[in-house]
Amino acid sequence: MADSEALSSHAGDPVAVEALLQAVFGIVVDEAIQKGTNASEKVCEWKEPEELKQLLDLELRSQGESQEKILEHCRAVIHYSVKTGHPRFFNQLFSGLDPHALAGRIITESLNTSQYTYEIAPVFVLMEEEVLSKLRALVGWSSGDGIFCPGGSISNMYAVNLARYQRYPDCKQRGLRTLPPLALFTSKECHYSIQKGAAFLGLGTDSVRVVKADERGRMVPEDLERQISMAEAEGAVPFLVSATSGTTVLGAFDPLEAIADVCQRHGLWLHVDAAWGGSVLLSQTHRHLLDGIQRADSVAWNPHKLLAAGLQCSALLLQDTSNLLKRCHGSQASYLFQQDKFYDVELDTGDKVVQCGRRVDCLKLWLMWKAQGSQGLERRIDQAFALARYLVEEMKKREGFELVMEPEFVNVCFWFVPPSLRGKQDSPDYHKRLSKVAPVLKERMVKEGSMMIGYQPHGTRANFFRVVVANPALTCADIDFLLNELERLGQDL
Repeated sequence: MADSEALSSHAGDPVAVEALLQAVFGIVVDEAIQKGTNASEKVCEWKEPEELKQLLDLELRSQGESQEKILEHCRAVIHYSVKTGHPRFFNQLFSGLDPHALAGRIITESLNTSQYTYEIAPVFVLMEEEVLSKLRALVGWSSGDGIFCPGGSISNMYAVNLARYQRYPDCKQRGLRTLPPLALFTSKECHYSIQKGAAFLGLGTDSVRVVKADERGRMVPEDLERQISMAEAEGAVPFLVSATSGTTVLGAFDPLEAIADVCQRHGLWLHVDAAWGGSVLLSQTHRHLLDGIQRADSVAWNPHKLLAAGLQCSALLLQDTSNLLKRCHGSQASYLFQQDKFYDVELDTGDKVVQCGRRVDCLKLWLMWKAQGSQGLERRIDQAFALARYLVEEMKKREGFELVMEPEFVNVCFWFVPPSLRGKQDSPDYHKRLSKVAPVLKERMVKEGSMMIGYQPHGTRANFFRVVVANPALTCADIDFLLNELERLGQDL
């Protein structure tokens, strides 16, 4: 018989459990929500790795610790973590903290169920289909299929696998030996998950034909046509084109209508990676950037990015109505997907995906949408565009800020040219010296905790900053602070 004394002191004691959770929620509200979204607080409390290890006391021991120590650990974990809900966190394509989405995440974690059968996730199976249907309608489809995936990279990978299966269904059983050399096409500005997906699926990265992009980062349809002809001449079989709506660095939108025309002429699957830019479909003012998306076969869309639904919330949407997802990925495990259940087994969606256990990712978006309505979400998108434009206009008023290009989205890419380099663009070492500016400023801002901005080189361009204007809580004052802070941090460079 098990020794009940060995169990945690909280086991079977609802009062103690409630006290612990109330205390933890109090810490979360204080540290993550109130301080974590307060512009007067730090974005992060930077510590070097060895010091941080000591501060966190990461060692796992044989004996449990007191509730007081556990609460100290909870507070420390939040205190030393990056506050992605902070209005001065511009580093990634996700930021902000929506309270209703957070409420959904808390409920999801508390219920701790898996979204593979109606049997154990009845509410969420129905909810997921409602949310996916709404997203499909925004794309422009009256019917179709879809699933929430663990990230946009997996959504893109699924699209490649589905396109391959549709063309060569025997490959599911007989493997790669049944396939001719295949070719898929995407622009040089695509997300790196296309290359990773090709490698993971056994196609190899050589199967990815890289199409030219124009000066703004948009795929060139004429070069796509040329690349398809070249692949065919080399004995490869084209099967998929992956266009991008909202590229990672420049925020470019590929010309979907022209690309769809090419795909239609050649009988190719058109996938649109709209992980970043898909939420623009909610805006009547800006949705023209995705004109033609309704002609796609599949779309990847991450509401955890521009809509701030919280990680993770990534949808793969299909125009297909032939149950392609299940036919491609299903294995009909008899212990889970019994066909003689007492309800409609079509509600068991788990065989549509490669994984078995699957998080509930629809509730956070559903609850936020219920609270905001489509109109509220549209205002959120339009505000992000307006603030990005404000940032650009304010930069133009100041010495030392140089745009990489006029943005069409909410990625604002620019160089900060410090005083020592101004007026020296013709110097032979100018670009080499300029490339060192962003890393130095990034280190300074992170160590001070004042803000976080990502930077990168791009082609022949020296390191430049990419500010992502996405947090719903952003104000013009935060934009002004960003510019002032870069001037302050870089005045001695």
